[in-house]
Amino acid sequence: QAQLVESGGGLVQDGGSLRLSCAAPRSIFKIYDMGWYRQAPGKQRELVATITAGSRSNYADSVKGRFTISRDNAKNMVYLQMNSLKPEDTAVYYCNAERGSMVYWGQGTQVTVSS
Repeated sequence: QAQLVESGGGLVQDGGSLRLSCAAPRSIFKIYDMGWYRQAPGKQRELVATITAGSRSNYADSVKGRFTISRDNAKNMVYLQMNSLKPEDTAVYYCNAERGSMVYWGQGTQVTVSS
């Protein structure tokens, strides 16, 4: 079981910023597409952003222009820079690695945006 380790969550005020980080094993990182998903209380897990092994990114409409996903191939890290945060961004954020039918998840990190 691959281990994805998230960090960087926390409490921030409306309009603030946070950066989430996810460390992945080298064997996974170099060939897998990476992503961030989130799950708010009482809601289904939803896609936030993804980035392919070739660094092509994709975003949910709700975060376009505010969030930026990136990957550091030398460090086997993927990041989610979140700016202009809103209370509705409050959720547990999960790192994801995916290649075909193989999918791995991190344990999640809580992001809370206060109004």
